[in-house]
Amino acid sequence: MTDVAASPLPETGAVPGILRAGLRNIRDMIKIEPKRFTIAVAGAMVNTSMQMSVAFIVGWVVSQVAVPAYENGEVGIAAVATGVGALLGLSVLRFSSMCARRIGSGTQMFQVQAHWRRQVTRRYLALPVSWHQRHPTGTLLSNANADVEAATRPLAPLPFACGTLFMLVLSMVVFFTIDWAIALVALGMFPALFTLNAVFASKMAPRAKRAQELRAIVSADGHESFDGALVVKAMGREAAETERFTGSANELRDAMIGVGRLRAAFEPLIQGLPELGTLLALLVGLTRYEAGALSLGELVTVSFMFSILAFPVRAIGWVLGDLPTSVVGRRRIDGVLSATGDMVYGDRELEGAGPARLEFDTVAFSYVEDTEALTDVSFTVEPGRTVALVGATGSGKSTLAHLAVRLTDPTRGAVRLDGVDLRELSHGALAETSALVQQVPFVFDDTVRANLTLDREGIDDARVWQALAAAGADKFVGDLDAGLDTELGERGTSLSGGQRQRLTLARALAGRPRLLVLDDATSAVDPKVESEILSGLKHSAVATSVLVVAYRRATIALADEVVFLDNGRITAHGTHAELLDTHRPYAELVTAYERAEAEREFDEETAA
Repeated sequence: MTDVAASPLPETGAVPGILRAGLRNIRDMIKIEPKRFTIAVAGAMVNTSMQMSVAFIVGWVVSQVAVPAYENGEVGIAAVATGVGALLGLSVLRFSSMCARRIGSGTQMFQVQAHWRRQVTRRYLALPVSWHQRHPTGTLLSNANADVEAATRPLAPLPFACGTLFMLVLSMVVFFTIDWAIALVALGMFPALFTLNAVFASKMAPRAKRAQELRAIVSADGHESFDGALVVKAMGREAAETERFTGSANELRDAMIGVGRLRAAFEPLIQGLPELGTLLALLVGLTRYEAGALSLGELVTVSFMFSILAFPVRAIGWVLGDLPTSVVGRRRIDGVLSATGDMVYGDRELEGAGPARLEFDTVAFSYVEDTEALTDVSFTVEPGRTVALVGATGSGKSTLAHLAVRLTDPTRGAVRLDGVDLRELSHGALAETSALVQQVPFVFDDTVRANLTLDREGIDDARVWQALAAAGADKFVGDLDAGLDTELGERGTSLSGGQRQRLTLARALAGRPRLLVLDDATSAVDPKVESEILSGLKHSAVATSVLVVAYRRATIALADEVVFLDNGRITAHGTHAELLDTHRPYAELVTAYERAEAEREFDEETAA
C-alpha cells in the first residue's frame, strides 16, 4: 500500500469550495490505494456497459422476435435462442464485474481507513505530552474513528459513480445516434440532477460539520465519565454526570435529526428526477415513433436505457451527498496530522555502563509564554547517587522530572546525560538509559509479565522477578492465582493503588535503566515499605542514579543530596541534615509534611 502524506484541505464553505475540497480528498485517498480503485472502477465500467448492452438486446429481441411473431404469427427459434444466450452471457459478465466493483471498493475503503488510523496514531505518539494535555482523550478517539469513517464515506459509492459517468457518456452518444429529441431530454435531466446535488451539498456542509463536532464532544464526555467512574460514584455525582452526558447526547441527536430532515427533503427529489426523465423520454419517444422518426426497436431501446439509468445515476448523488461530511472529517484528521511540536531526536548513542550522570545546566521552562515555571535551574545527579527534589506544590518538581527523561524540552539551557544533551540522543538510547515512574501509575489490560516486559528484548522471567523484588512487589505477585500470567484488567483495577505503584516501579527496573526518575512514585505505599524499597535500590541488581520527587521526611533522609525548589528556582542545595539546620523554609515544609503524615496515620488508626 502506498504511503501518502496528503496536504490539509483548505477551509471553504461555498459549494465550489466544498466540491474542490471533496474532490481533493478523494484524489488523496485514490493515491493511497490506486490498484484497488482501478479494479473497482474497471468492474463498474464493465458492469454498466453490460447493462447498456441489455437495452440493445431487448430492442433487438423486440424487432427480431416480437414484431415478426405479432405480424406473421411465427416465432424465430434461432432468434429466440440467440437472444436468450446473449442475455445469459451478459448476466454472467454483470455478476463478475459487480463482484469486482464491490470487492474493490470495499477493500479500498477499509484499507484507506486503516491508513488514516495509522497516520493519526503515529502522529499522536510523535506529539509531546503538552499537546496531549490540551486535547481530551475522547476527542482523540473520535479523530481516529468517527472522523476517519466520515472522511472515507464517499469511497464506497465512488467506483459505481465513475461507472455511471462512463455509462452517461456512452448513453449520450447512443441517444444522439438514435434521435436528437431523446438526446435533448437527457441533456436537460442530467444537469438538473447535478445542480440539485450541489444545492444539497451546500446546505448539508454546516450541519455535517456540527454533527462531527458533537460526536467528538459526546465521545469526550463519555470517556471522562467512564474514566472517572470511581470519583463520580464516591462523590455522588452519578445524576449530574448523566445529565451532562444527556445534554451533549441530545445536542448530537438534534443535529443528526437536522441532517436527516435535510436528506428527507432532498433525496426524494434526487431519486425522482431520473424517473421523471424516464417518463418524459417515453412520452417524447412515443411522439417520435408515431411521427416515423423512431422504429419500435429503437423506442424500446431508449426507453429501457432511461429506465436502467435511473438507479445508477443516484450513485453520483450519493458521492456528492457524502462530500460535505467527508470534507469535515478530513479537516479534523488534518488538524491532528498538521499539529506541530514534534520531539526531534538525534543519532548519538551513550557509551559505557553503570549509573549515568544527569546534569541540569541553567535550565528554564515555560508552559505559557512570558511565564516561566523554571528559571536558571542547575544541579547534578552524580553516578550512583540519589538526589531528592523537594518543594511546595507548583514549585516545578514534576516539570524537572519530565525534563530529565525528555518528555519535554527546556525553553533555555540544557539537560545532559553523561555530558550529552538529551536532544542529541537517539530515541532508543534515551529509552534504554532512563526511566520515569509517575505518581499515578498506568497498568495495561494484560498479564503481569506483559506489563513488565513490554516486549523489550532480553527481559526474561528471572529478570522480571529481580525487578519485582527490588520494587517490593514479588510477594503479592507470587500470591496471585496465576502469578506472572495473571490478567490485571483495565488500568490494573484488580490491584490496590500501592500494588500498581510497585508494579510500575518494577516495570522501570526491569529495563535496568542507568537513570531512574521517581515522581512521587511510592506515595500510595506504606512509609515503612517505601523506605525499604528506596534503600533496597542501592543494593539491587539495578545499578542506577536516582532523581526522586519526595514529600515524606523518611524518604528525603535516604537521599544523598536534596535540591529545594521555590517558585521554579533552586533556593537551597545540600544534605537533608544540612538544610534542616540552615534553611528555614525547607525545615518548615518538611516538618509540615511530617505532621500531615502523622495526622493521617492517627486518623486511620482511630477509624480502625
